[in-house]
Amino acid sequence: MKKIFYVLTAVSLMGSCTVQKPLYTWDNYEVTSYNYVKNSDEKSTQALIETYRKIIEYQKGSRGVVPPGVYADYGFVLLQKDKTEEGRAMLLKEVNLYPESKTFIDRILKIIEK
Repeated sequence: MKKIFYVLTAVSLMGSCTVQKPLYTWDNYEVTSYNYVKNSDEKSTQALIETYRKIIEYQKGSRGVVPPGVYADYGFVLLQKDKTEEGRAMLLKEVNLYPESKTFIDRILKIIEK
């Protein structure tokens, strides 16, 4: 009886150790966003833009959608690079995907319309 108990306990413990697929994939976002804030130069900006593109194009998380805030952040960086139309499009994608961001994004859109 003890052997059966130990076997069942071991099996149940091993079964609970499975790795779940993350909701979102972030590519190299942590490093590139840190470098962007730290350095604020053209090289770090381009690396961050490329990271945003990879996150958007190759989303392999279990939800299959871009993480919250990525379109908004990407849009804001594009606006800073004077790519107004591309930036606006990214901001609108953020609102479409995450409607709870509408109030914040609307403020940004009003500022760029001036």
